[in-house]
Amino acid sequence: MPVYNKLVRDLIPKIIEEAGKTFTTRTLSDEEYRQELRKKAFEELEEYMNAPDDVTAVEELADLLEIIHALAACHGATIEQVEAVRASKAEKRGGFKEKIFLIEVHDE
Repeated sequence: MPVYNKLVRDLIPKIIEEAGKTFTTRTLSDEEYRQELRKKAFEELEEYMNAPDDVTAVEELADLLEIIHALAACHGATIEQVEAVRASKAEKRGGFKEKIFLIEVHDE
């Protein structure tokens, strides 16, 4: 019997049940939930980093985005508020579209 001890998507228990299997779950406290979301973010980022092709990469980015939505809510924000902060930072400092790679800065 595999032991997972990790945060899973809300419909996973139903999917397991429909497969005729039994399982054990518990509901996390708010602090545990935030901590497990952070762990999940690293897990999904690693899966993205190891994606062998664009289709898989986009799937993993979607998983990361789902985690970002959940983390925003944990911090009392909406995804729209997060997007507004992102847009503001992009306006002030730019984005990453120009592919600029900073090598060094010389102090005069």
